[in-house]
Amino acid sequence: MRGMTTNLTIGERVAWYRRRRGMSQEVLAGLVGRTVDWLSKAENNRLELDRLSVIKTLADALDVSLGDLLAEPTLMEWTPDSGNRTVPALRSALMNYRQLTPLLGVPTEGDPTPLDELRVSVVEIMDAYQASRYGFATRRLPLVLADALIAAQSYDGREREQANELLALTYQSAAMVLGKVGEVDLAWIAADRGLGAAQQSGNSAVIGSLFRSVGHCLLSTGRFDAAVQLIGDASDYLRPGLSGASPEFLSIYGTLFLAGSMAAARAEDRSTVGEFLTEADQAARQLGQDANHMWTAFGPTNVDIHRVATAGELGDMQVAADLGPRIDTSSLPTERRTRHNIEVARALSAHNRVDDALVMILEAESWAPEQVRSHYMARELVLTWVRNQRGRPSRAMADLADRLHVV
Repeated sequence: MRGMTTNLTIGERVAWYRRRRGMSQEVLAGLVGRTVDWLSKAENNRLELDRLSVIKTLADALDVSLGDLLAEPTLMEWTPDSGNRTVPALRSALMNYRQLTPLLGVPTEGDPTPLDELRVSVVEIMDAYQASRYGFATRRLPLVLADALIAAQSYDGREREQANELLALTYQSAAMVLGKVGEVDLAWIAADRGLGAAQQSGNSAVIGSLFRSVGHCLLSTGRFDAAVQLIGDASDYLRPGLSGASPEFLSIYGTLFLAGSMAAARAEDRSTVGEFLTEADQAARQLGQDANHMWTAFGPTNVDIHRVATAGELGDMQVAADLGPRIDTSSLPTERRTRHNIEVARALSAHNRVDDALVMILEAESWAPEQVRSHYMARELVLTWVRNQRGRPSRAMADLADRLHVV
């Protein structure tokens, strides 16, 4: 289905899949507990489908994936960073049968990559992810993954544990990048294998980092309740380590609750959203400042931007529109800043402040064109603005729509 509904809004995709299912508006509206008038407005772009909890309910009723209604996965553009080998090459690397069991062995030629050299490569990929350079990360991942696998099976003792730490983080970076471009099934494979490698490492912070990655995969597939449960279980597992915790461990622990707050918001569980944000805030206060330990971007500012994001997911767009523009994200990595701008744009658009919302998206695109182009919310906002314009859209809006390939 890739590309077939790219130029449709989410509401139009609902109508497209409804017709494919041979389903009337009356039947679908009944299945999701809405009126026919509500569904008609959603399908005709007179009502914005801007909450994932609502979109997931429609996807379930239509027996399609959440990604089907979001037009994911997106096609990764060829760039100087990526070359012409992108997701298919990473897919081939993840589907190498030798990763399934050590019984089949790993072909080696010469000595495994020195751990210091491997660590430099892993850091390079994780940094690229936070800089929203997905093409670069995708190009590098297959080779680094192969090196990390060989290292994890070649070294012994403490060096093997360190190799498994690096293997786990390599898988995590793959899961994060794949999730950003909507390849959620592949992301799940990467996160699952990463958690296995993390357990072999014995490093609690790395294990916690992979728990977060699995949680994001559950979110991406619309399994919101399962993600809430995972975060609760993972935090219980990690809590004994809080006594004398390192900044790295504390950041991982706090970031788990940020992921959990998003899951709870999409599950429409306001009480748990509040509990998780409180836990995250306490960890951020204990950390004392914004930081980026283990690529978490964790600190008070990240907690604040999750207050905006969860408000949006709960439908509290006025809260998000009031709070969002006041948050200074300049100290955060590009990925976090860009994601926040998209959230603020959604809230502003919901209050018909389209010009202000457009400024937010254009600013985000100037920082991270790959991230904006691949994010369903940015594409949906821009396409909806173009469709709802009276007369021709502005040159800035029309050019943006063209760059995002939504028209």
